[in-house]
Amino acid sequence: MNTGSDTAARQKTAEQASILVVDDEAHMRHMLGALLTRNGYAVTCAAEGSAALEAMARRDFDYILSDVRMPGMDGLELLDHIAENGSAATVIVMSAYGTADLAIEAMQKGAYDYISKPFRLEEVLLVLRKAQERERLRQENRRLREKLQALDSDSAFAGMVGVSGAMRAVFQMAARVARFEATVLITGESGTGKELVARGIHSLGRGEEAPFVAVNCGGVPADLLESEFFGHVKGAFTGADRDKKGLFESADGGTLFLDEIGEMPMELQVKLLRVLQEGEVRRLGAVRPRRVQVRVLAATNRDMAELLRLGRFREDLFYRLNVFSIHIPPLRERPEDILPLSVHFVGHLGRSMERKDMFLSPAAQSRLMAYNWPGNVRELKSALERAIILADGHAILPEHLPAQLGAQNRERRVEDVLGTFSLKEAKRAVEKRLIGRALDVCGGNKSRAAELLDLSYPALLSKIKLYGLGTGAGQEVLSE
Repeated sequence: MNTGSDTAARQKTAEQASILVVDDEAHMRHMLGALLTRNGYAVTCAAEGSAALEAMARRDFDYILSDVRMPGMDGLELLDHIAENGSAATVIVMSAYGTADLAIEAMQKGAYDYISKPFRLEEVLLVLRKAQERERLRQENRRLREKLQALDSDSAFAGMVGVSGAMRAVFQMAARVARFEATVLITGESGTGKELVARGIHSLGRGEEAPFVAVNCGGVPADLLESEFFGHVKGAFTGADRDKKGLFESADGGTLFLDEIGEMPMELQVKLLRVLQEGEVRRLGAVRPRRVQVRVLAATNRDMAELLRLGRFREDLFYRLNVFSIHIPPLRERPEDILPLSVHFVGHLGRSMERKDMFLSPAAQSRLMAYNWPGNVRELKSALERAIILADGHAILPEHLPAQLGAQNRERRVEDVLGTFSLKEAKRAVEKRLIGRALDVCGGNKSRAAELLDLSYPALLSKIKLYGLGTGAGQEVLSE
């Protein structure tokens, strides 16, 4: 028996969601209408498919609960019309003549779930609550994306996402220095987005049309360093069969981004300092230098003070590069950015991978927030790309995330996880958890969960009742 507080809680959950009940049996419409009204839903009833379409033409509904077998337009035909009209309503179908094929056909036509008659009243409410939770998560992800878009238009920088005070400060400094020609040294751990900041400074300063040339200073072979940076003339060395521009000439009029500047060899540091001071380069083997107008931005994940102390980096070059410095903090020091970044990546990657309706489940969000992200934003993006590939439905669950995010859970002993040494109790605990996870994976859709668990639909309903996973004992049974 429900208490008054239970009813109030359900009314709060429903929040006056609107539902259209479609059934040719008058007593079924009456009983469902009374149940749903009592639990806080705004209910409209229709006796068959055509009447349902007329009701839908007059107003929008959040949910549609429809019988399959009806005279005139049946439930499957109604699903076709709903799809054609582009209704956003969540549709749940029900029938006393249900088969697995019928359930699959209904869901292929867009139904969220299938209920087999006779059913308990609590079962209807359970399916609706699961559907509401799924929609709540989607709206929550959508609102966060909209918030991020608003931030992008107001104060974000070059498409980067960050709501923390630390990142807002980074964006403001980068936007300010972009207007000037000063060299900038960008520091931060690997994967924090140093090149993105450099590209943003370039775009705001020199413009998108100007060249942006990026080079990893530690990735150029030692014997090609001078030729790569400054170019060469034909015949300058064996194999130089033509003139070649260097990186500085390629970036003329734009920006040269020197990534991992701390890896640059000492012999090249001297020549780089000369270019910064004089604004000209001399190709290898050439007689006369060439003037270049290049803005230099540099980045490193190394401790520059330590490199200076060890004599591995020239002080005069450091001070020339470090006219203006920007430090990007690691992701673990700005946890408030983890969820906005995650939602941004899920939306962006989902669209590019043709899975635009993906969203993060609460459990996945908790797992993301609990991890310290040693690989920073780059690691987060890779983890979410993997999750989108692995997810079967629209929800990203903890099991879709990389194993290291839950490493501490895997280290727990089996008796700690199951809470018992008893084989009988352990079997029940594992079965209960598997059923619960299957329902989560399928968004509460019991027909799909039964297929995933390799159980018959009635057997799944029985176990849901046995383990108290949402159905209640002693409830009324509705049947045709």
